[in-house]
Amino acid sequence: MKKQEVNVISKEHKKHAKLARPDIGHFSRNEWAILGAPCINIKLLAADVIAALSPQYKCAYADSTHNDEEVLPPGRLANGATLEYTDQINNHQFNFDLGLKSINFRQQFADADLVLVNGNHQPAKAQVVIIYQNKMASLQKRVSQLTNVELVLLADSSVEIFDFIKEAVPNWEQLPVYRLDETDKIIDFFKTKMQEAKPVLNGLVLAGGQSLRMGTDKGKLNWYGKEQRYYMADLLKQHCDDVFISCRSDQHTEITADYKTLPDTFTDLGPFGAILSAFREKPDSGWLVVACDMPLLDADVFNHLISNRDISKLATAYESATDGFPEPLITIWEPKSYPVLLAFLAQGYSCPRKVLINSDTHLLKPVNAEVLTNVNTAEDYEKIKRQIHQKIAATQE
Repeated sequence: MKKQEVNVISKEHKKHAKLARPDIGHFSRNEWAILGAPCINIKLLAADVIAALSPQYKCAYADSTHNDEEVLPPGRLANGATLEYTDQINNHQFNFDLGLKSINFRQQFADADLVLVNGNHQPAKAQVVIIYQNKMASLQKRVSQLTNVELVLLADSSVEIFDFIKEAVPNWEQLPVYRLDETDKIIDFFKTKMQEAKPVLNGLVLAGGQSLRMGTDKGKLNWYGKEQRYYMADLLKQHCDDVFISCRSDQHTEITADYKTLPDTFTDLGPFGAILSAFREKPDSGWLVVACDMPLLDADVFNHLISNRDISKLATAYESATDGFPEPLITIWEPKSYPVLLAFLAQGYSCPRKVLINSDTHLLKPVNAEVLTNVNTAEDYEKIKRQIHQKIAATQE
């Protein structure tokens, strides 16, 4: 009798790939639930903070209805539609009849820099607790939600933090405590938190192209005494927390160990795949992405780009002097661009420029448009080589 074959799954087998997950709470990276006071006080406080921060950051607010009466679903939802969109001229309204989970909320709030939440109804990964005598019992019911309290506010005549808060929040003595009417201090608290939350900036040198028009690997061209991929990485090291050379998997071993590499994990997508691969590795970082075929770039260009970085936008990029479109391959891509890039890919688009054109991009006029010149052919190479040599000779005179 033939022995039956049995498929054995190792105890170490895992169903899911090991991916770096973005540091996102219920709604967004930066979210605070305000709880412990009547909902009207929470709404008013949120309004003050949003009014102060909205010129610089994209702010959002999450709440629940206070209408306990059973009513029919609005509009066509009452007829069985699952989604209804209305152009309200000055704003847009979506009504939908779908069960929402954390992943749905994160998708909807992906563009928000800051989310304030009515904590009497919704959770968030950080909390602002209001000590309001008449709401003590209500707050005590929600003590399990106090997982990361960062600010305490004293309302009405309150002068002491409730004992059950002290028990639930081990570091309560180190927390800032303001009165609820100290609006300026509260706003400064959120401004400081947002400044501290600014994503770190990593550098990515795109050196994984086939260089078919050039006929030789553009990353290996020597313009300034070393291969261009290394020269560009060294430039970025002056401005970025960490720097990687993006490459194909077959190039990985040829790059010297002095430089970190980031092989493409989204393959056959060109620069689009390289950017996605970078976010897959570090999804909470901003990425200054630069192609290795722009030999006229220098430290002044990077200084200008970084000093004008707008983290509330999807990306910060230069405007092309030839067609007015964004230059995608010398661009700071913010963490919020990761899901947008994936969404474009899901719809069959793999062009970084198309993403920038159709997104909220901060566009800059280049101080000197010539420095954005690409070198793609042997003729381009000879022209730019002469130009660089003339520039170097002029500085040595």
